[in-house]
Amino acid sequence: MVKKAILGTVVTLVLGLFFFGRDMVSYVSTSAKFVKDSVKDSVPTEFQIERARDMIADLGPEIQKNMLAIAREEVEVEQIEKQIADSEARLAEQKQDLLRLRTDLATGKEVFTYGRRAYTVDQVKLDLSNRFDLYQTGERTLKSLQDKFNARSNALAAAQEKLQALMSAKDELEAEIESLEAQAEMVAAAEAANAYHFDDSKLGRVRQLVSELQTRLDVAARLANSENYYTGQIPLDDEVPENIADRVSEYFQLDKPQAESLAQQ
Repeated sequence: MVKKAILGTVVTLVLGLFFFGRDMVSYVSTSAKFVKDSVKDSVPTEFQIERARDMIADLGPEIQKNMLAIAREEVEVEQIEKQIADSEARLAEQKQDLLRLRTDLATGKEVFTYGRRAYTVDQVKLDLSNRFDLYQTGERTLKSLQDKFNARSNALAAAQEKLQALMSAKDELEAEIESLEAQAEMVAAAEAANAYHFDDSKLGRVRQLVSELQTRLDVAARLANSENYYTGQIPLDDEVPENIADRVSEYFQLDKPQAESLAQQ
């Protein structure tokens, strides 16, 4: 079985090289990308949105971890800053003592009194030399502390900036996901509305029937009215004009002399 599988693979490769030649690699990579894109497009949008939410949630522990490291570094940098301040104060005091001893030696005395004790000039010179060595060592230590403080302060500032950028990007992504979710809901609502299919053809047929009935009734009414204008026979004699005076006399039941008398009044 394994031999058959291996043989099939070899045959496929040989045929591919025969037909496609050097372009076989590009064909294979393009096909793989096409399959990958097809699979990705087939994943539901809701699933992808939820997956994006999970990926953003996974940033939480990483952010907390960096926040803890930054807080610890802030404390240590503050401690270095305090060491620098203490070292500067100590060096300033040592400098004053060095200058005092130097001033005393410049007087040319052979004996010097400090704290109710007497010291020879050689003792004072030896003490001055030791103090000067200690002062120079303190200066080198201070320089080292300052370099350390500057380096760690710069690194801390960069870390704080990166953390702030990460948190801002996280907030922006959360807002974008909310927007995408709202758009997905709108699309789903539109798709749900399109799922309802109403047959308007029956309604159109009813409207057509009503229109035809209305036309039929209008024609019948006009036909009925037109019958009033036709008597059925053509009049052969001219109509005699009616005497309006006779009509009025007849209406009021007057004979002809009475009508003339009333007319004269």
